[in-house]
Amino acid sequence: MRAPISVIIPTLNAADRLPLCLAALGEGLAEGLIRELVISDGGSTDGSLRIAEAAGATIVTGEASRGGQLRRGAGAAEGAWLLFLHADTVLSEGWTSHISAALAQNGAYYGCLRFDAAGLAPQLVAGWANLRSLAFGLPYGDQALLIDRQTYARVGGFADIPLMEDVVMARALKGGLKGLDFRAVTSAEKYQRQGWLKRGGRNLWTLARFLTGAKPEDLARAYRK
Repeated sequence: MRAPISVIIPTLNAADRLPLCLAALGEGLAEGLIRELVISDGGSTDGSLRIAEAAGATIVTGEASRGGQLRRGAGAAEGAWLLFLHADTVLSEGWTSHISAALAQNGAYYGCLRFDAAGLAPQLVAGWANLRSLAFGLPYGDQALLIDRQTYARVGGFADIPLMEDVVMARALKGGLKGLDFRAVTSAEKYQRQGWLKRGGRNLWTLARFLTGAKPEDLARAYRK
């Protein structure tokens, strides 16, 4: 019987973080859970594709748009389950036991966010993200998303949009997302560079604008500035 999970990672100049992300997947290979690795690249000019090739990944390329990249990656995947993972996120040791249990029932699942930084600010920001996920059913992509292929197809897959694709997916699942007790440890680099309060406030403002009707393309342009 083939391993059930296709891991799909969108990349765009992710060479500095991708090796740690991939190293944590070794646990899934050892447990016979991972069927394949699909790297969906948006035009990297660093060593991302060399790292992907060395890892034996299936590589798909296209325009840099996270929603589009995730959608193309899913289209190239062959597994019965899809695990969408950001390149700067590392699954904590023991993640396979929680995901193995989830495979018994079709559905959509996510992990518990942590940052690779110590201190009160990382704890507060991660705590808010986990509370938002639990209370409002809105986990973000950096918490990882495990979803069976039938459920993914039923909701139409990821929207080909440059930003908020994870929120659109969560809303399409209509509260059907369930949290799992594994940690998705995500890079704090952007928060440290921009400031925890500024970055956190910016994320909240972007979400609020999207939920009140702003177009993802407009939000993405403002987000990149």
